[in-house]
Order: sequence, then structure tokens, then C-alpha cells
Amino acid sequence: MTALPRTTKSRLKKIPQVPSVWEGDRRSLANVAANLEPELDGQGECIIWVDGSEGCVRAMDIVPPDMGLEAIVRTLLRAIESPHHPAQPARPQKIIVRDREIQFFLRGALQNLDIAIEYVAELPLIDQLFRGFEAMDNSRPPSLPANYDESLQETAEELWEDAPWECLADHDILALQIEGWDNNPVYACVMGMMASEYGVLLYRSLDSLKQFRSVALSEKSVEQLEKAFLAQDCWFLNFELIDEEAEEDFNWPSEETEDITPFFGSLHPYEGMRPFLDEEEAKIVYIALQGMLHFCRQYQEQLMEDEIEAISDRYDIALPSPNNSDKTISVQVSTLPELTKELLSLGDIRDLEGDFDEEEISIPIEEDLIPEGSIVTLGSISQDLLEKIKKQKQTYYQGLDYSWQGKELPVIIIQTSRPKAKTIIETIQQSAGLKSICFNPGNDPFTGETYDLGMLQTGDGTLHIFAEYLHDIPEHLQAVERWYKRCQKTKGFCGLIIAMGITGASRGNPQPKDMLAILETKSIQGEELGMGILQLVPQFDFE
Repeated sequence: MTALPRTTKSRLKKIPQVPSVWEGDRRSLANVAANLEPELDGQGECIIWVDGSEGCVRAMDIVPPDMGLEAIVRTLLRAIESPHHPAQPARPQKIIVRDREIQFFLRGALQNLDIAIEYVAELPLIDQLFRGFEAMDNSRPPSLPANYDESLQETAEELWEDAPWECLADHDILALQIEGWDNNPVYACVMGMMASEYGVLLYRSLDSLKQFRSVALSEKSVEQLEKAFLAQDCWFLNFELIDEEAEEDFNWPSEETEDITPFFGSLHPYEGMRPFLDEEEAKIVYIALQGMLHFCRQYQEQLMEDEIEAISDRYDIALPSPNNSDKTISVQVSTLPELTKELLSLGDIRDLEGDFDEEEISIPIEEDLIPEGSIVTLGSISQDLLEKIKKQKQTYYQGLDYSWQGKELPVIIIQTSRPKAKTIIETIQQSAGLKSICFNPGNDPFTGETYDLGMLQTGDGTLHIFAEYLHDIPEHLQAVERWYKRCQKTKGFCGLIIAMGITGASRGNPQPKDMLAILETKSIQGEELGMGILQLVPQFDFE
């Protein structure tokens, strides 16, 4: 057993000792994970230190189950030296724990600190806290009311199988006028074309739809995008993978229905995101989604056109009923070509005037690292799959000095031929490795096109362009926005995957055996490199 260093004990003894008793414990999150650390899915443990005299939590940490007892001491030291506000630094007179092993460990680690460490059968304050966490979880309403649960789940499965995102882009809005509900229609927006997130947004107002798209296209920071996201006024249906390992083929629509689960909820500026629907909301969402299904099936060929014409039709939707009554509600479904044009035009009004330093950039920018014809994908990879690929003998791995948090790591996937993939890897190795991944705005003064340049920064400071994402293509804008959101969850940690197999069966869908390199790095914005809007400047060679 390792005691604290003499210098640490000396520092701790300088902190005033107070006549209080602290409770300390380490508990499984199995029943309360959703209230403390949802991403751990109940697999973690909570270390908590509570001041029994003041009745406040001084420090708390969430750790993996295999973390050693040293973690308990680390959390205790934080409770002593830098407790949660408003508590002040203090050393307790006595500590009580309900685990003999923890008691003996602390006695060894905290020798000569004048802190009594005792065993008790129960910890009243911590017990009360965890009962409260469990009560919060049990008091949550079901995600769907009983009358509509089965019907909405079946409707979601039908939508997944029909895949309306294969014919509708996110700017192809459908208006759904539902009989007996409000004078304003619901506006349906499909997510999924050229993307890796699938679902349907049902906006309760056209203003909310327009406002979010306008803000999303003009704002650059992740914080502003998140604020705009939570300010939406809509119901939503999202699809999530049940088994994260199924994402290893990077092609969600090919998954079987049983591999996905639908997730219903609501967004509102005052409520934020709410993961459940009440009965009236479930009824409206059910009618709207059924109307979409009927409409998309009937007019599939017309909806596949580049420019969708004005189409409108009415459907009678039978409501689910336990006593098999035949009550139906009418819904009018219509395309909105003029609105589509208006939404597409928003991509052209991005503010190209930034508060950037206009001095000439000295950072070299290269375009020849990524071979022509390569397939570039913005995606993510689960921790389990990442660990499995890192162990492959043929895979080169560049890691970070610290671990990232979250379920999935955002990744740029570049697929090319094996020889060209090897060349990319060797070039990055010879350039002192991969330093960062960034996106920076650019424009072509001759055509007026604006875009985001995806760039890899190597250790020698050189930037290598890997793709251009045009602002007037909404799917490109969404792909970059999703990248920033994913990176926010991992606090900027991301990765680059170099894969082979572009001419084989795994073209566009690289398997683990095709992945020849994984390089973990940080995601940054062009502003951090001192770059403004990059302009395309033709260069002429005169001999």
C-alpha cells in the first residue's frame, strides 16, 4: 500500500481542520446512470464524498468499474483542497465508510493526517442521495403513451424500411394539414440523404424551420449551433443503432430493422429537448408520419426528381384504438417547391466578412496528399471497434497521450488503393505525424462559390486539403455541422482513418481489415491557425 508523499501531507496539514464528519462511498451506477453520466450506460461507478455536518457534496467522480481504490483517495483530496462551490477547503476530523476494504486502504494512505477513519453499516446522507436519484429515474414518464406506443414503433419501422431520405433532401419540406388540429400545418423535414443520421423533424411552425436553417448556416461555433438546435420548435423521430458495432460498415441504411431503435421526442425553446410525447402529441406525430408514408409511396417517382413539382393529396388515417373503433383523421400532404428554393438560397448568404487577420498566411497549403478519386467520409467509430482495429498487425496507429470521453470518436475516413494509402501514411510519418484536423471557409472569386475546406495539419505545420464542402449544397453543410457536434462530445478529440479497397467489394464501405492507419488527433477551427477566408487564386507558370 502506498502512502501519500511527505510533501503532499505537509500541504494538506496546512489546510484548517474542521470538527465535521464526512461520508465516503463508491457505488454502482446501474440504476442511476441516466441522472449522472448517461454515456456510461450503467457500467460505471460513482465515488462521492459528503460533508455530514454541512449536508453538501464536496466532491464526486464517475469512474470505470475496474478503476483501483486509488481513485477514492484522489476524489477525497479534491474534496479537501478544491471542493464543489460553495464549500471551502477543509480537513475533516473523521471519515466514515461502509466498506472494510476502503477503510483499511484509507488508513494506510492518510497516515499522520489526524483524520479518524471508521467503519459504519450505513451512510445516511449518501443513501438518501441515491434514493433520490433512483426516484428521479422511476418518476420519468414513458417515452410514448400506451395507446400509441406499438403503433408509433411500427410506423417508425415502416419509415426505416421505406427510407424517405433516399428521395427527399432536407430542403424538400412537406406540409401536413391535420384535420381538427390548429389552423397551421406541420412541416416535415427528412434527415438522412448523404448523411449518417436518420429521422424526421415535424416543425410546429414555419418560422422555427427557417430560423434554425438560417442560424445553422451563418454560425460557426459549436456552442452557437447547439443553442440554435435547442431553440427549435418541433417533434422528432431519430433512429439509433442498438449495437454500436454494427456501425463498422459505415452504411446505416443497409442495416436490418432489428439493429435500429426509434427515438421520439420534442424540442422547444422553453423546454429544450424532451425525450417523451404526451397522448395529444403522439396522436399528431402518428397521423403526420402515416401521411408521409402514404404520400412518399404514392409519389416516389416524382419525389426522386431533382426539382420536385407541386404535389398535394389527402389521406384518411385510422387511429389506433383498443376497442377496434374505426375513427379516422384526414391529413392533407403537400410539397412546397417555393419554400425549397428559399431554403436553398440561404446557403448563398453566409457572411463572408470575418474578423480575421488579413495579413498574408505563411502556412503552406498542399493539395497533393489525397489521391484523385479517393472516397472521403465524415463519420464516427465506436471505442470497441477502434480498440479492435488498433490491434491489427497491418494497421499503423498514432495515439494521443490522454484518453477521450464518449462512446464514439469522430473520424475522417479516406479510402483509396493500397499503394496510395501506404504513400499517404508514409508522407504523414515523414512530416512528423498528424497534428490536427480543421475546416476553414474559402471562396472562389471567379465563380462566387463559397465552401469549407477540410484540411489535415501535419507536425511540420503543413496543411493538406482533403475535401471541399460547398455551402450551396445543404448535405455538405450538414456533414460539417455534424462533425463539429461530434467533436464537441469528445472535447475536440478525433481521428483520421486511411483505408484501402476502393476498387473492391468494400468500395465506399471499408471494413476493419481494409484500415491501414488510425491517427488520433485534435479538431480545431481555421481561426486557431490565424487564417481568414481562403481565396482560390490561379497560378500561371511562365517559362
